[in-house]
Amino acid sequence: MGALIGIILTLVMVFGGYILAGGKMGIILHSLPFEMMIIGGSAIGALFVGSSFHVIKHTGADVLKVFKGPRWKKQDYQDLLCLMFALVRIAKESPVEIESHIESPEESTLFAQYPRIAKDSAAMELICDTIRSMIMNFDNPHQVEEMLDKQLESLHHDSQHGAHALQTMADALPALGIVAAVLGVIKTMASIDKPPEVLGQMIGGALVGTFLGVFLAYSLVGPFSSKVKAAHEEEQQFYGLIKEALVATLHKHTPQICVEVARRSAPKKFRPSFNDMEEALREVKT
Repeated sequence: MGALIGIILTLVMVFGGYILAGGKMGIILHSLPFEMMIIGGSAIGALFVGSSFHVIKHTGADVLKVFKGPRWKKQDYQDLLCLMFALVRIAKESPVEIESHIESPEESTLFAQYPRIAKDSAAMELICDTIRSMIMNFDNPHQVEEMLDKQLESLHHDSQHGAHALQTMADALPALGIVAAVLGVIKTMASIDKPPEVLGQMIGGALVGTFLGVFLAYSLVGPFSSKVKAAHEEEQQFYGLIKEALVATLHKHTPQICVEVARRSAPKKFRPSFNDMEEALREVKT
């Protein structure tokens, strides 16, 4: 909702100010389809040339994230903490039972209670692979923490492909706007014998290209890139809770302390309160 309001506000302020200053929208509206075809088409074409299909697909999904926001909500953080509590407790009490959950998570009744987390491949890989390593006596807390840090760093790097592609596009748009403007000037020079009022409209139409390139770069695509980057960085904090809980387990803390350590590392706006977690864990225990 915030992104949509921002886009509407930008359009109203820019074009409203132009109209109030005496500008005429006719020239812009007449040139807009052709300039957008040149600028937008070449920008998307350059994206296809310089990016793999995976990055292009990732970028398309990230554009939707601008309007939807980060994937994980406050309830998801609480659910994750409850899931980690249950896993840690089972791992301490019955290593044989925990194997049945992590070897076939799609058949696990425990993971089935948290479907949003179970559908996320990154979260499941972090949880299952790390617990599997712990069962195999890979129980040095510092080594596990280092391993998880590297895995989280790789996950974060992969998540930023869309933001980088959008930022590259934003950087190129002003230059592509100049390309469109130059083409407009070439067209104008071919009609140099026309009356001044006609030439004025043609030059104005050519300058629309420069305007669109700069406007799209700094008012839309650039902010889209920043929003996508921030959304993915926020999502990464969700996976950080998994690391905190599992490392705390290797330090021989009780399951409840492991969850509390992880809870305190959650972002403030998503962090469940101590009392909320006490009530949620009470339900898990029963």
